[in-house]
Amino acid sequence: MSKMQRTLGVIGGSGLYELEQLANVEELEMTTPFGAPSDSIVAGTIGTTRLLFVPRHGRGHHLPPHKVNYRANVLALKMAGAEQILSISAVGSMKEHIHPGDMVVVDQFIDRTRNRVDTFFEDDGVVAHVGFADPIDAQLAGALSDAAQRAHATVHRGGVYLSMEGPQFSTRAESELYRSWGVSVIGMTNLPEARLAREAELPYATLAMVTDYDCWHEVHDAVSVDAVLAVMHKNVAKAKEIILELAPSVPDPAKRPATSALAGAILSNPDSISAAAREKLWPLIRKYVT
Repeated sequence: MSKMQRTLGVIGGSGLYELEQLANVEELEMTTPFGAPSDSIVAGTIGTTRLLFVPRHGRGHHLPPHKVNYRANVLALKMAGAEQILSISAVGSMKEHIHPGDMVVVDQFIDRTRNRVDTFFEDDGVVAHVGFADPIDAQLAGALSDAAQRAHATVHRGGVYLSMEGPQFSTRAESELYRSWGVSVIGMTNLPEARLAREAELPYATLAMVTDYDCWHEVHDAVSVDAVLAVMHKNVAKAKEIILELAPSVPDPAKRPATSALAGAILSNPDSISAAAREKLWPLIRKYVT
């Protein structure tokens, strides 16, 4: 019996714009009820796994973190057939033992963003409250950690990712405060992305690529763009190796909790949902609203 094809959406972080290893490559020009994603989706296969890749900041890195259309990116992947999402993101380290060049497969988030839309259910008369206690899918994260080990990366299993607003880096006082909270890494993109993936019923996992120590570190220089870019280029090459290792072992998401996140979460009476709202939200709610 042939192995069932899995479809994995990959949202690339800073510096990861394409996967040269893809076969059967095509570009999908997508639009969603929430606008266009950051760029066209690059679709292709590695073995029996189909990958759908969207560069989070657009090719050429023209979108700052607070201007990314996270809703369109997540929904475009779902509409293109993604079953789950792998986020690949550049981060700063908040712990001495997590070094630049390391990879962290996080399992929790703290949200310090301020000005971002973080739900699909906003202005359309449909109210939904999904659970988000465990934002990372443990099965996908486990497969990702194993793949990173096979790629000979230094990988830390578990950790807290603090998502800040940006685009500026932290003050020293902020950095020390976040360390006192037990934060492992700091970045600017995974929220609201992970929240939206949950509303879209897509299991989500993060490969956090450490580029630097945040400015709390007394020995290393305060964060500079040049220092970040130097490590980033090495991290991108390693991340591509990890994707190659992960592709043959992408797990079946069918029974994962996130795939039924909206079950019982939609509080609005279906009879009160307008035709316009149904059309706009149909890719998300069609299992629950007839």
